[in-house]
Amino acid sequence: MAAPPDMEPSVLSLELLPTDPLLLILSFLDYRDLMSCCYLSRRLNQLSSHDPLWKRHCKKYWLISEEEKSQRNQSWKAIFISTYSDLGRYIRYYATLKKAWDDLEKYLGQRCPRMIGSLKESVREEDLDAVEAQIGCKLPDDYRCSFRIHNGQKLVVPGLMGSMALSNHYRSEDLLDIDTAAGGFQQRLGLKQCLPLTFCIHTGLSQYMALESVEGRNKYEIFYQCPDQMARNPSAIDMFITGTSYLEWFTSYVNKVVTGGYPIIRDQIFRYVHDKECVATTGDITVSVSTSFLPELSSVHPPHYFFTYRIRIEMSKDALPEKACQLDSRYWRITNAKGDVEEVQGPGVVGEFPIISPGRVYEYTSCTTFSTTSGYMEGYYTFHCLYYKDKFFNVTIPRFHMVCPTFKVSTARMETNHNEYAVDEDEDSTDTDEYEDRRRVLDIPAPSGRCPRHT
Repeated sequence: MAAPPDMEPSVLSLELLPTDPLLLILSFLDYRDLMSCCYLSRRLNQLSSHDPLWKRHCKKYWLISEEEKSQRNQSWKAIFISTYSDLGRYIRYYATLKKAWDDLEKYLGQRCPRMIGSLKESVREEDLDAVEAQIGCKLPDDYRCSFRIHNGQKLVVPGLMGSMALSNHYRSEDLLDIDTAAGGFQQRLGLKQCLPLTFCIHTGLSQYMALESVEGRNKYEIFYQCPDQMARNPSAIDMFITGTSYLEWFTSYVNKVVTGGYPIIRDQIFRYVHDKECVATTGDITVSVSTSFLPELSSVHPPHYFFTYRIRIEMSKDALPEKACQLDSRYWRITNAKGDVEEVQGPGVVGEFPIISPGRVYEYTSCTTFSTTSGYMEGYYTFHCLYYKDKFFNVTIPRFHMVCPTFKVSTARMETNHNEYAVDEDEDSTDTDEYEDRRRVLDIPAPSGRCPRHT
């Protein structure tokens, strides 16, 4: 039935809706749209100021808790606006980075609290602006945001960004505060416009962030420098890439720490990567392996890639006492990326002949090198029983893979005549349980042939 000609159709308006459904609609809006509603009409202004609407945004973007709100004695909207006025430029990154810092502090507070004491308080916005003026480059917002939460750490040991220890080599990386990082800003060829993020007191090793896309680097890419030892040009610096942005670099590291991906050993974070499938059980004995790449002992030119591995040997606590045994020897089968195979045999491990009994764990660290960017090892240990001395048996070591991170070759090398270089990629991989005879590859060219203590 048609409407009478003298009646006009009613106009549907949001403002005519009852309060409850209108508040429900507003609860789906982002903070920008919610703020815009304040300027549309008096009623929408009143409803968009409804405090519970801002609670979600305070928790989503600023991670404000109920306890913190009660301490500040402000409305949710007032808290959001005041925080936005201070940190608004970082709203894309703040919640992710704040959660990462909170998770890291909570985790380390329970396992290595002295590391928490080395963290510095946040910096001010004007401090970051002053550093930009000092170095003549813009800092990425995710980096700035992180330093509005914590200004790195003091130059102490252990470092927040992970450690590594062998018999005569130790590395522990501190997360640099903004002033120390600015003091190490590079303008020299090979590292032009690169800002150090970390520093190791013992080795001088740093991870750098490229602030501009120069010398073959992507903007904000993070890397370890690796001098080209075969180049005549000192600016020829290869790079092992560790991150594509500060946000990705820092949060992925924190995730590995707080999920147990990196173990805490002697109150330090060790950057060993453990593949959960890299476990083998023979009878009552289980062997598992974790690995790590050492950029400071590696080089792209010549190709020499240094890895360390940590092995855990454990006998089940339910094993019978007469199952106690002693390790006599090791056998390794080492394969590089070309498929070249090397076999290594020798007594004990790292000069020891550990006794394994029910419930006991024995761990040790050793290392190996490859002339290819990846390879794998597998093998077995030979044990003899303590109760039946004439009884020998083998325990499987699971296959474990080692892969160096992505790297980039120096543009200085690419611009040079390649005939000037002679790269020998035939160096054998070696099992180097006796690490003390190894020399740092960054100090001298990698030795050719086999390890001098190769068995």
